[in-house]
Amino acid sequence: MSEKNVVASRLYGPLSGVLVDPRAKWTAIVAILVLMAVAPMIFGQYATVILTNALLYVVLALGLNVVVGYAGLLDLGYAAFFAVGAYTVGILTLDFGLNFWLALPFAMVAAAIAGVIIGGPTLRLRSDYLAIVTLGFGEIVRFSARNLEITGKASGLSGIEQPWIFGWQIRSATDFYYVFCVLAIIAVVAAARLANSRLGRAWLYVRHDEDAAEAMGIDRVKVKLAAYIIGAIYGSIAGAFFAVNLGAISPESFSFTQSVLILMAVILGGMGKIPGVILGAFIVILGPELLRDLGPLRLLVFAVGLLLIMLFRPSGIWPGRSAAK
Repeated sequence: MSEKNVVASRLYGPLSGVLVDPRAKWTAIVAILVLMAVAPMIFGQYATVILTNALLYVVLALGLNVVVGYAGLLDLGYAAFFAVGAYTVGILTLDFGLNFWLALPFAMVAAAIAGVIIGGPTLRLRSDYLAIVTLGFGEIVRFSARNLEITGKASGLSGIEQPWIFGWQIRSATDFYYVFCVLAIIAVVAAARLANSRLGRAWLYVRHDEDAAEAMGIDRVKVKLAAYIIGAIYGSIAGAFFAVNLGAISPESFSFTQSVLILMAVILGGMGKIPGVILGAFIVILGPELLRDLGPLRLLVFAVGLLLIMLFRPSGIWPGRSAAK
């Protein structure tokens, strides 16, 4: 098997044969893009809002996939980076008068710094210890947002203005749907290029055997730190657009539950597999909505469905060939 096919198998799993073929791959891509373009016209306003939320989770899950799926680090506080991006944009636009596009780079830098703060002291930790530290970091960010004056305390921030681009204000649900479509596409392309890069291969080696990777000359601390920083930037961008989409944010939007849902999307789809992570994000958001007719039982049925998936597909819905064997 060629190196290209090996990489494709790791990224796309069972459908790698189809996606490696240029004609089949581009046909599938065009079909998906056309469906995304016409979805608001087909499904209506309410469904458009739900799909926008699903696309938000796609971006977040792809960011966490860099940390968990590529580098093999357990992160239970990923919502903290989501919060940093949202609050940075909210504070800079409301208190300092910056427009959204000027505030966005500051949000990315703030999240990268947060990634260094959490990553630097903890990257020599493993498994349960790393999970506890990242969980604590996420809760520190949330409680800080709840108690600081600049973040609006428990009430949060409101009145965040929707951004303008080339004289057009992004304000309706359909507008934000298309914005998140573009963000998701960019996130997928960036994730695929990262996986195929030298850094992506270093993550793969560190994930499978840190000691062997270090013996090969890979600086595992720097490689892991890079994963945290890149994952944090993903989260900050999603948080920034989340803030302007709603026009208001509160600390409860970035709770531990959010971190669990994002991690669930990554694990459910298949860690390290881009299509699997996308599928997992859509299942996590759309599943409860599709079961809404069941009333109070919908979450129970959804939970049972997740349990069955994990029992019969422990490597995720879309595992790589090696994982499927």
